[in-house]
Amino acid sequence: MADLEDLAVAKSEARKKSISLRATCDPALGNRLAENVLRDCPPPSGAVVAGFWPLAGEIDIRLLLYALHQRGHEIALPETPPKGHPLLFRAWIPGEPLAAGRFKTLHPQGRVLEPDFLLVPLLAFDSNGNRLGYGGGYYDRTLAALPDAFRLGCAFAAQEMEVPADEKDLRLHAVATELGIRKFAARL
Repeated sequence: MADLEDLAVAKSEARKKSISLRATCDPALGNRLAENVLRDCPPPSGAVVAGFWPLAGEIDIRLLLYALHQRGHEIALPETPPKGHPLLFRAWIPGEPLAAGRFKTLHPQGRVLEPDFLLVPLLAFDSNGNRLGYGGGYYDRTLAALPDAFRLGCAFAAQEMEVPADEKDLRLHAVATELGIRKFAARL
C-alpha cells in the first residue's frame, strides 16, 4: 500500500512542477507542433483522429485539427463523462459549435466515434513514453479501452521530465512538441 501512496505523492509533485514549467510556454507553439506531426508522424489515410480542444495553458493543437480535417480525416473531440468512465469521442467539423463540459472542457455534440489515432493532452512526458495526466484517470481508462489506437502525446518540449509510473501505466507511441517528434517502444 505504501508504494501506491508514494506513487500518488510523486505524481502530485510532478503535476505541480509541470504546470509551473508549462506556464512559461506559449500555446501558439502548437503551430510548430502541427508542422512536425504533418511532416513526420501523420495519421494513416482514413484514420479517425481524436484530438482535444486545448485548455488554458496547453499547447494549442487546433491548427493541426483543421489541417487533418482538410486532409480528409474524420475528427473527434472528447466528452468527459462521469468519473470512472472512459472518454466519449464525438465527431466534430471545424466551425461547429462546442458545448461546455466537465472541468472547463468543450466538446461537440456529434455522433460517437472510435478513433484509430489519438492526440493526447498531458502534463508531462519522459524519455520512455510515460505520460502524466491531470489525475482523473480519464485518459488511462480511454487508452486501455483502445489498445490498438496510435497514441501521440501533444506537449511543449519543456514538459519533458521524469514521470513517476508503474507497470499499469500505458506508454505513448510518440510525443509531438514544437521541437519535433519523439518515438517510443509502447508498452501495452
